[in-house]
Amino acid sequence: MTASTPETRGPLSAELLERFRGRAAGYDAANTFFTEDFADLQAAGYLRLLVDTPPGDAGGMAGAAAAQRRLAAAAPATALGINMHLVWTAVAGLLADRGDASLASVLDEAGRGEVFAFGVSEPGNDAVLFDSLTRVDRLPDGGFGFTGTKVFTSLSPVWTRLGIFGKLAGRDGDDMILHAFVPRGTPGVEVVEDWNPLGMRATQSHTTRLSGVRVPADAVFRRTPVGPNADLLVFGIFAAFESLIAAVYLGIADRALDLSAQALARRRSMVADRPLADDPVLRNSLAAAAMQRTAAEAQLRAVVQDLDARTDAGSQWFARLVTLKTHAVDAAVAATTTALHVGGGSGFSASSEAVRLHRDALAGQFHPSTQESARATVATALLGPPST
Repeated sequence: MTASTPETRGPLSAELLERFRGRAAGYDAANTFFTEDFADLQAAGYLRLLVDTPPGDAGGMAGAAAAQRRLAAAAPATALGINMHLVWTAVAGLLADRGDASLASVLDEAGRGEVFAFGVSEPGNDAVLFDSLTRVDRLPDGGFGFTGTKVFTSLSPVWTRLGIFGKLAGRDGDDMILHAFVPRGTPGVEVVEDWNPLGMRATQSHTTRLSGVRVPADAVFRRTPVGPNADLLVFGIFAAFESLIAAVYLGIADRALDLSAQALARRRSMVADRPLADDPVLRNSLAAAAMQRTAAEAQLRAVVQDLDARTDAGSQWFARLVTLKTHAVDAAVAATTTALHVGGGSGFSASSEAVRLHRDALAGQFHPSTQESARATVATALLGPPST
């Protein structure tokens, strides 16, 4: 374990983490859900992490980020999958800590064992939370019908509550985004088992189709305007998602750097008759990757501490969050690339841990915010929106 890796504590014992690491390759090779890991995490109370220790003075965001980083170092896809449930509980806690109890039911239900997932991402929707391609129709009984397609629905085999959103055409031309949770088994919700990606395979993030899914009026917990807005829910989702995603990719970087150091200590140069750990070029390569990890680690620590402290960063919050996520993914890609480079030819085997970590790290570029979107956010924070 590298010096920067957080210590193992809480529900994640060293024994449990090694059990997860031992299963990860099998889940990846078979493209199957992390069923046994999920059962172990439930039994350990891990899904209640942010219920038992909420964001705020209790330090819930800092604790969850540290735990997710440790879990991801052992089993990245398991960590990324469980992240979606933790994000919803983090959102509920962040809102409650800021005086908004609209998602108190999420914490109550998560405490009773319900499993939350995100049905938010849509193919072709680069507006993310600020618009939706899912259509919402008013129903005669006062409820609403949701019709659309959601992608990257992690935890598809086990979720019991799916967070969805869609666009309701306004009677006066003012369209609104409606947010709601639907229970598993709700008519019109179809899980399409089509997940076969390059990496993060065990998340089983299948496509979900919504066909006239009925949502009672009182199940809609938020209405937000279409377009950029300062609603606290938007901030909560963005803050929880970006910070906990960053923790997962830093965990991948931690493990990749460990593997790199082990490989350099183990391998020798026949020509120079010395360990490769003494090769100045390879030492430089490892150091460069480690420095990227250290920089992203500092950003993560500052962000989660400020979230717990309710620091008012104003419009700079979004720039900080996208920078954190982008740098954490970059650190994971750099670290796994280094692990492949220094590991030798045997490390290029499709079954090697370094190869699997590298494939998992590449998935980071597909999570919001993308690098292009992140840079646009930072530019807007510095310059204001573009004039055209």
